[in-house]
Amino acid sequence: MIALADKIEKSYGGRVLYTAATLQLNAGERWGLVGPNGAGKTTLLKILMGQETPDAGTVSFARDTTIGYLEQETHLAGEKSALAEVVDSATEIRRLERRIEEMEHQIANAKPGEDLDRLLERYGAAQDRYERLGGYELEARAKQILGGLGFPVDDFDKPAKEFSGGWQMRIALSKLLLRHPDLLLLDEPTNHLDLESVKWLEQFLSTYDGAVLLVSHDRAFMDACVSHIAALENKRLMTYTGNYSGYLHQREDNLEQLRAKRAAQERDMAHMETFIERFRYKPTKAKQVQERVKRLEKIKEELVVLPEQSKKVHFRFPEPPRTGDMVVSLNDVAKAYGDNLVYEGVNLTLYRGDHVALVGPNGAGKSTLMKLINGHEAPTAGAVELGQNVTQAYYAQHQLETLNEANTVLGEMDEAAPGWTTSEERRLLGAFLFHGDDVDKRVSVLSGGERARLALAKMLVAPDPLLCLDEPTNHLDIDSVDVLEQALVSFAGTIVLISHDEHLVRALANKVIDVRDHTITVYDGDYDYYLFKRAELEARAAEEASTPVPVAQAQTKAADAAPEPKPAGRNVKTREQRRVEAEARNAANRAVRAERKRLKEVEAALTPMRERYDELMTLMASEELYADSARFDACMREYNALSKKIPALEEEWLELTEKIEEGA
Repeated sequence: MIALADKIEKSYGGRVLYTAATLQLNAGERWGLVGPNGAGKTTLLKILMGQETPDAGTVSFARDTTIGYLEQETHLAGEKSALAEVVDSATEIRRLERRIEEMEHQIANAKPGEDLDRLLERYGAAQDRYERLGGYELEARAKQILGGLGFPVDDFDKPAKEFSGGWQMRIALSKLLLRHPDLLLLDEPTNHLDLESVKWLEQFLSTYDGAVLLVSHDRAFMDACVSHIAALENKRLMTYTGNYSGYLHQREDNLEQLRAKRAAQERDMAHMETFIERFRYKPTKAKQVQERVKRLEKIKEELVVLPEQSKKVHFRFPEPPRTGDMVVSLNDVAKAYGDNLVYEGVNLTLYRGDHVALVGPNGAGKSTLMKLINGHEAPTAGAVELGQNVTQAYYAQHQLETLNEANTVLGEMDEAAPGWTTSEERRLLGAFLFHGDDVDKRVSVLSGGERARLALAKMLVAPDPLLCLDEPTNHLDIDSVDVLEQALVSFAGTIVLISHDEHLVRALANKVIDVRDHTITVYDGDYDYYLFKRAELEARAAEEASTPVPVAQAQTKAADAAPEPKPAGRNVKTREQRRVEAEARNAANRAVRAERKRLKEVEAALTPMRERYDELMTLMASEELYADSARFDACMREYNALSKKIPALEEEWLELTEKIEEGA
């Protein structure tokens, strides 16, 4: 046991967050803490950290337990570089390092004798401890963690205070991971990461030997790295074994059992009440009536209380204005900042109905590409052209200046949705975490997260045909992300999305643009198709790396490296050659397995698409369809989308079939 929160109670004013909440955290366990916004997730982290005091209950830790806490906001000052900030956070190692340096100075000036012998003994023990704590690899580990969280090597020596808030959060997370505390408390650790950094963090946490308790709205992230779920539900803390998806299944199964038990109790109560009412005044039945009265009271005491179900918010968002087929086109676009070339020769066209995810490592230029598309940045060379009737809306964490500081939250929504009732506006604001009196707050007093949520809600009321969204899920809980996902998946216009939330990207994207190494690559398929093609490229690169060097070239290299001729003999491969060849074979086998898996997915997708395409062809031959303009527009959108998807999938099917046959 590393930590135990036992029978914790916490209230604010008259509002009870939880009662009798108990949670034990053990080494090697990774817990996801979930619950609706306002349920007290961050408060529980602060209670464990000692920053808040529970109204009742206790928190205890194993002896000498170290704790690390990542808050949602942080600020770094001072002149230290990013690397120095991270390295210096390992305070015990740094103290030991200074002590070793002091002892080395003392040893150099000491005379032979017992004092020197004792000093040498302490010095040896200090060196052993320094080695056990990883002192000799400290800087290498710090660089590995910074690199894994997306920092370019060139930024390691940049002063930490010069980084933006999101990058400072990454430095704070790097410091925690380097310290490797026994208990790691993380509040929304993925908020400022890209998809590749989230994957790295998933792998890091999956092998963490301490205890982890994290709050996250990212379902795919929790599915990948947590082993237990602690759910704050109806003022209680319920625990489940498994990842987030497993928790949802278990919770639903438990709820079904509770419903069945409650229904049985209600049936029994109804029968007993009928018997009591019928025979209450018959002396011959008095004993049976009294027995049933007692049993009825007992059932009422044990009556199952069904948990309150969180209300799911569903909206049918207005259709955006209709545009031409071409929405935005980039022609021979280059972008550079001084001598720093981001990319050049970019040719890209987005069409109505494209839902595009921009992916790639941080710093490669995803946000820059989005700003070029929406006109917030001008290209260094080339041209960006918007299609007919195209207007765009841009959502980014730091671009919320369209909000009127003098308005209330509800007043701001009134201006954006003149045709909506107050009730409809309140429902939408509630979906984005504005409840009760929150809607009467002035914009001027809202936090950064609240402003971001309000701007997002406004954008969805009357959406432009081109939506550019940079990390829209930050500051939302899982239910609010669901509302956003529903709205975007059914959106008939064009979306350009940057997000670390793999669940949202997987649900939304029908086209993926990979930005890396000063180029962009368009994958005309969903996120799974992109992952498949990336794995294929990596396997090919591994195979090429293991290809034998041509004989003449090998002889030249051998002559340069070893002028002394060696006796002819059996061709013995080195251990490194055998390792590289084994890796290539494994990569090739993985690629074939992935190709077969993808072929099944493509075949499963093609069949219903072709059937629906035939249905649409029949529909569009009907005069009734042309009389219903809204239905006609919907059918045309679906027909145009299928006209692009089916040929792309058929081409992929042929390519996959050929590759599988070649590898068989």
